[in-house]
Amino acid sequence: MKPDRPPTDFETLVYQIVRTIPKGKVSTYGTVAKRAGRGTARSVGTALARNPFAPEVPCHRVVRADGSLGGFNGETEGPEMQKKTRLLKSEGVEVRSGVIDLSRFGS
Repeated sequence: MKPDRPPTDFETLVYQIVRTIPKGKVSTYGTVAKRAGRGTARSVGTALARNPFAPEVPCHRVVRADGSLGGFNGETEGPEMQKKTRLLKSEGVEVRSGVIDLSRFGS
């Protein structure tokens, strides 16, 4: 779900926050929303599904509150999710059966 329009102010804020997530770390959609001071986990997910700045905005580093991967490039299954898993693993994030142990990250 790539955009056919410029990012909104909220999307721009989400992208700025996600840019700060270091390689090998993850955050949650809800944590990004809290850091933004507005929006919800779902609205952050929608913004990231439209992310035109990947990989500079590393949206693959954002996961659900339960540690499951959520989505990637507007998809929740298939090749895009395999790509998200590969990207995370290449950065040293352990992904088991599509889930990350968030206790390792303090999210």
